[in-house]
Amino acid sequence: MTEKNILDVKLRYTAQSFLDQIKGEDVIVVSHFDTDGITAGTIMLQVLKKIDQRFSLQIIKSLTKDFIDKLPKNKIILFIDLASGSLGHIRDAGLRKVFIIDHHEVTEEIPENVEIVNPELCEKQKISSSGLIYLFCKEIDKENKEYAKLAILGMIGDQMDQEIDALNHEIIKDGDIQKKRGLLIYPSTRPLNRTLEYSSDPFIPGVTGDVKGVLELLREADLSPEGGKYKALINLTPEEMERLVTSIMLRNPDQKNRQLIGDLFLIKMFGKLEDARELSAKINACSRDGKPHVAISLCMEEVDARKDAESVHVKYKQSLISGIKYAQEINKIEGPGFAIFNAEENIKDTMIGTITSIIANSSMYKKGTIIIGMAKDDQNNMIKISARNVGKEGRHVRELLAQVMEYFEGEVGGHQFAAGCSIPIHQADSFIQKTKEAFDIPTPTTN
Repeated sequence: MTEKNILDVKLRYTAQSFLDQIKGEDVIVVSHFDTDGITAGTIMLQVLKKIDQRFSLQIIKSLTKDFIDKLPKNKIILFIDLASGSLGHIRDAGLRKVFIIDHHEVTEEIPENVEIVNPELCEKQKISSSGLIYLFCKEIDKENKEYAKLAILGMIGDQMDQEIDALNHEIIKDGDIQKKRGLLIYPSTRPLNRTLEYSSDPFIPGVTGDVKGVLELLREADLSPEGGKYKALINLTPEEMERLVTSIMLRNPDQKNRQLIGDLFLIKMFGKLEDARELSAKINACSRDGKPHVAISLCMEEVDARKDAESVHVKYKQSLISGIKYAQEINKIEGPGFAIFNAEENIKDTMIGTITSIIANSSMYKKGTIIIGMAKDDQNNMIKISARNVGKEGRHVRELLAQVMEYFEGEVGGHQFAAGCSIPIHQADSFIQKTKEAFDIPTPTTN
């Protein structure tokens, strides 16, 4: 049996079990607050509405033991895009029945009351949680193909669009997605000068956040406005695209051409073609700004949500650019194979993961370096920690954090090259010290 068939069988079996057990029951759906979790949750809620199922949906930043313990014991729980690292807490909470659809690493034994669909248990196939939920819902009803485009938004949100395998090709086909080769800067459908000004991934030195720098780059690339307006990225000719890429690379000579060029995904929403990366970014911005309801409404193509999401996204981009600049300039704790920056309250805890990823995807550090970002979550008196591996090479990031977190209370979630955790604010210095020790950095002695 092929890897794909193993996952297909698991999806089919679990979907049927889910349908059998939710009849006449209340279902609590708990999903993660990033783009992948939001799109997955939206797909699920629309399918549950279709079958007239009683349910509630909660969007959360992280799954804690306290949250699990407070869940009703007599209801059916469906976790989406989380819970693979919380199996012990789920077992101890005495929950009646739990379903998990997730793609993060499984680190504990699966309890008897849990049914889980996770590619980590099926030869580690690369697929987002929204992709899994889409395939899960197709097993419920083949007519649910209309939600394929949301799964693609989740895939892009989890940065899986650079390594698309057979499973994701199937979803792209179902979603009637248009692809065009080009510069991986979004939105590809808006005037180029505005797109470059707010480009955070890639971050372009001297251009991102700098109007004068944008115009200088465009002049160097011999790109001029036509009728008072610059072309959109998708409308550039191959020659114009080549000149633009060259100008960008001159400002960041360590940037590889293959990192700048890739597939642009165009999705039909609100009656017109939209850049999937921009939609994904808007969903992410709304949720991280504490407005997951706006993100869900945007996914459901509700007209009022479009304007609200645009307003949130503009402010989010401005904060993101400021956060990136701060992360670049702050003094970092560095050693062989790692760099730690503690932004404290200068970067929002909901942004630290995104900014750490951008730093890791830049040319500031060599491949294999682990970048660790820290930011205060004052609401919960905690520090959010995000770790990323530059170039997706070298040490296993989740295992590293798990080693450090043996000295602290808290859970680690994530993958080989991206992981995160949280600690109480007063333990920040201790966490940094234990992380340095994990890299075999000796503790200074005093006489």
